[in-house]
Amino acid sequence: MEALILVAENNGPTMLARIGVMRALNRHVEQVFNSDHKSHHWGKRKLKRDQ
Repeated sequence: MEALILVAENNGPTMLARIGVMRALNRHVEQVFNSDHKSHHWGKRKLKRDQ
């Protein structure tokens, strides 16, 4: 809340106030892991010359 007042009065850091407001609005929302998404491939890319 202080960051929001700082932005309004003194042109303070807008992004910090925005992050604070979004966190306050979503603090009771439970984070759910969705395992249906495509899994990532974290291995090295292979070049044609190495095959």
